[in-house]
Amino acid sequence: MGDKPKRPLSAYMIWLSSAREQIKKDNPGIKVTEIAKKGGELWRAMKDKSEWEAKAAQAKENYEEAVKDFEAGGGSTANGGGKKRGKAGKKPAKKSKKAESDDEDDDDDASD
Repeated sequence: MGDKPKRPLSAYMIWLSSAREQIKKDNPGIKVTEIAKKGGELWRAMKDKSEWEAKAAQAKENYEEAVKDFEAGGGSTANGGGKKRGKAGKKPAKKSKKAESDDEDDDDDASD
């Protein structure tokens, strides 16, 4: 079974991904961190964002549809409350298992 669908991109993020190359061309040698800063300035200066807002609205609809399909397909809604915690929790859990097994090994060594 697949993972829960990712949240849709905002209008700004959709625009930024399309504008990134142009920003690089207009500002040769620009740092990665500066691209987002420049993008923010350009975005704020934009008068007509309707094209990107429409794309974002479409992405949101697609996302909501995907979530419905996911939940209808047996995706666990019990995890719904801890969406972020669930994913973040998985990685540290692996580490803690290793740590536990290391501790057990140490305990075994101590008892030998």
